[in-house]
Amino acid sequence: MEHHPTRRTGKYYYIAALCLVVYGILTISQLHDWGGWFLSAFFVSLALAFLKNKFLRGLSFTVIIFAAVSITLYYPGYFREWGNLKLSSLIIPLIQLIMFGMGTSMSMKDFAAVVKTPKGVMIGVASQFIIMPLMGFILASITDFPPEIAAGIVLIGCSPSGLASNVMSYLAKANLALSITITSITTLLAPFVTPALMKLLAGAYIEIDVTKMMWDIMKMIILPIGAGLIFNKLLTGKSKWVDKAMPVVSMFGIAFIIMIITAAGRDNLLKIGPALLAVVLIHNIFGYLLGYWSGRLFRLPESDCRTIAIEVGMQNAGLASGIAKEIGKIGTVGLAAAIFGPTMNITGSALASWWHNRLPEKKEDKIQS
Repeated sequence: MEHHPTRRTGKYYYIAALCLVVYGILTISQLHDWGGWFLSAFFVSLALAFLKNKFLRGLSFTVIIFAAVSITLYYPGYFREWGNLKLSSLIIPLIQLIMFGMGTSMSMKDFAAVVKTPKGVMIGVASQFIIMPLMGFILASITDFPPEIAAGIVLIGCSPSGLASNVMSYLAKANLALSITITSITTLLAPFVTPALMKLLAGAYIEIDVTKMMWDIMKMIILPIGAGLIFNKLLTGKSKWVDKAMPVVSMFGIAFIIMIITAAGRDNLLKIGPALLAVVLIHNIFGYLLGYWSGRLFRLPESDCRTIAIEVGMQNAGLASGIAKEIGKIGTVGLAAAIFGPTMNITGSALASWWHNRLPEKKEDKIQS
C-alpha cells in the first residue's frame, strides 16, 4: 500500500499541534519542568513537516534552532557543563570545524570572480565592512543596553559575511559565484578588519586588545580554512563523503554554539530578550536594504544587487560568538550573536523565497560589472 506524501507530512503537523496544546496546558498549570520538552517537541515536529515541503524546506533548520533555544531556556544547566567539562570550551573547536568545512569546499577558482567582476566584489566587500558596523554602532548608541550587550551589537556588525548567505543567494536566483567570493574575502579579511573596527566603534563599551583579537580570529578562521584548502587540494575527487557530511556537521555545530551561548546568558536574555530581538531585527533588515541599494547605486545587475543585499544582511554569528568567548564575555557580548543567527535565517529564507519567484530582468544582467 502506497503512502501519500501529503499524509506523511500531515501527521507531523498533528503531532506539532498536540505538543503545542499540551505545552499550553502545562504552562497554565505552572508545570514548567515538563513544559519545555513539549515546546521543543512542537518545533521539532514542525521542522520535520517543513522538511517534506519544498516551499518550506529552507526554514526547517531555523525551526530546529528554535527547538534548541527553547530546551536551553527551560533547562540551561544541561548546556553549561557536563561533569568537569564547561561546554563553553567547545565553542572555538566547533567554529574551527565549521571553518575547516568551508575550506574543504573552496578552491582558487572561487576567487576568479575578483578578476572577472572586480566591481561587484569590491562593492560587496566594502558594503559589508561599512554598512553593518556603522548600523551596529548607531543602534548600540541610541539604545539603553548595558555596555557589554551594546558591544555585542557592534560585534555582530563588525563580523564578516555568514556562510548561510551562499545558500540564500542560490535560492534567491542571485549571483552565486559572487556570493561565494564575497563570503571568502570578507572571512579572510576578518582577522585584520574586525579588531580594528571593534577598537574604533566599541572601544567605549569594553576594553579591546586588537593584537589578541587578531590572533584569536586567525586561529578560528585562517588556520582551519587553510587546512581545509590543503585537504581539498590533496584529496580532490576522493573525499565526496566529506562534502556531504560537512554541511550537516556545520548545522549541528551552529545549533550547539547557540545553545551554549543561550544557556550562559539565559538570565540576561530573559530580561532584555524582546528589546534585543527588536534591535537585531532592525540591524538585519537594514543590512539587506542598504546592501541592495549600494549595488543599485553603482548600477550593478539585479542578480548582483540581490547577492550584496544577502551578503551584507547575513553575518557570521558563529565567529562573533567565538570572539565573545575569547574575551571572556560569552553571556553578555555573545547574546546579540545568539539572537542574530536564528533571526537572519528566518528573514533570509523569506527574502530568498520572495526573489526566487521573481527572475532578475534579463536586460539588467547584460550590464557589465
